[in-house]
Amino acid sequence: MSSNANVHKVDQMLPLGQMSLLGLQHVLAFYASGVAIPLIIGGAIVFTKEQIAILVAADLFTCGIATLIQSLGFGNLIGIRLPVVLGCAFAPVGVMISIGNTLGVTAIYGSIIGAAIFMLLMAPFFGKLLRFFPSVVTGSVVTIVGLTLIPVGFTDIGGGAGAANFGAPVNLLIAAFTMLVILFANRYFKGFMQSISILIGLIVGTIVAGFFGMVDLTVVYEAKWFGVVRPFAFGLPTFNLEAILTMCVTMIVVMIESTGTFFVVGKFCDKEITDKDVVRGLRAEGFASILGGIFNSFPYTT
Repeated sequence: MSSNANVHKVDQMLPLGQMSLLGLQHVLAFYASGVAIPLIIGGAIVFTKEQIAILVAADLFTCGIATLIQSLGFGNLIGIRLPVVLGCAFAPVGVMISIGNTLGVTAIYGSIIGAAIFMLLMAPFFGKLLRFFPSVVTGSVVTIVGLTLIPVGFTDIGGGAGAANFGAPVNLLIAAFTMLVILFANRYFKGFMQSISILIGLIVGTIVAGFFGMVDLTVVYEAKWFGVVRPFAFGLPTFNLEAILTMCVTMIVVMIESTGTFFVVGKFCDKEITDKDVVRGLRAEGFASILGGIFNSFPYTT
């Protein structure tokens, strides 16, 4: 790691090899939940497999851009500059499904763009309201968000939503084995190997699952290796005032969730988070959500 007494440790750089492995760990740990929202929304508004594939590709593409914006930042205007990953927000899912089923998919993207602009405009005012959100409040929000995500983890442990053998003993055993590998690596490995314990668990668990015939790479072989994410693939966005206002309300919830996340990550990194940091972080999410509306993805949260 590059060391400089004047540079905070969160801004120091790891060697390329270690940084690449940690980045891969982030991607693999994030992937399952990262593609969940495109799959949920695509299924709810009865998209074809090809259309859902467009959603997933657009989501991952925009996630990458949004993460770079948030983690690296641009000047003093945008980006929290913390080791974080941006993904689609769960809070607006129900609203987006309702808009899609009543007004069409183009209205979803119109409401996303409108709400994202609202988020950009609200960010400075939201930073000034931090005094009214003590740690106990933001901490409670983060805890609630974590609790609401527990069903997602248990669904994956059972074999995934819609699995024919959902809850089968072999699924539970593989999940338990993977968790034990991660805990073992985190407890007994030292240094860098300890920091990639999740990646080790994912690799070992996948290998073991392969021996049980649970890994099918046919879809990977048959899929296109390269593609282009096109803006407005489903048509130009339509702007419905009611849909935009409803989405704005859900984006306020997203802003509160993200603020809590900023403070939690800041604690882990021993970096004090100021109101200016929060404003930059929320601006990054607003800008990322505009990109989501343009490139056929969804609102983003840290």
